[in-house]
Amino acid sequence: MSKVGKLPVAIPAGVTVTVANNLVSVKGPKGELKQDFSNNVKVEVKGTEVVLTTANDTKQANADHGLYRALIANMIKGVSEGYSKTLIITGVGFRAEVKGKELVMNLGYSSDYIVIIPDGLTIVATPDGKVTVSGISKQLVGEFCSQIRKLRKPEPYKGKGIRYENEVIRRKVGKTGVK
Repeated sequence: MSKVGKLPVAIPAGVTVTVANNLVSVKGPKGELKQDFSNNVKVEVKGTEVVLTTANDTKQANADHGLYRALIANMIKGVSEGYSKTLIITGVGFRAEVKGKELVMNLGYSSDYIVIIPDGLTIVATPDGKVTVSGISKQLVGEFCSQIRKLRKPEPYKGKGIRYENEVIRRKVGKTGVK
């Protein structure tokens, strides 16, 4: 049995969780999320907690037990508090701005990158090079930030590129010029 899956998930005030036909639906003040789950796991709402148990004692059932417990906990946190990640754009002339449903970025290439913002995400770009991505789905926020970072990964010599706010770039020493 999974150590993570054993822990019950607390349901905060203002959030409702319903389970029907292998589908968990979580509604909260920020929105609604749905997740289907496998037959290896039983999901029950008991009072103000969601309790998961395994249907059989197989290796896959134990893996699913912890996975779906974590997914449901992330859904509950998402609809009650939300998730956000901040990206920092570093480089001379590098900038980002939001125009409608598009994120327009100048990253030192000959043309600008235009990225369409997915539904369910809000993006705030400040002039000092910070881009904050927020939404209720942890997976959607993380995936979108990862795609933005891939456009110009930070390089180790000057530190130019797009990095996460808490990411540390290990800087390298350049050539010394000794003959």
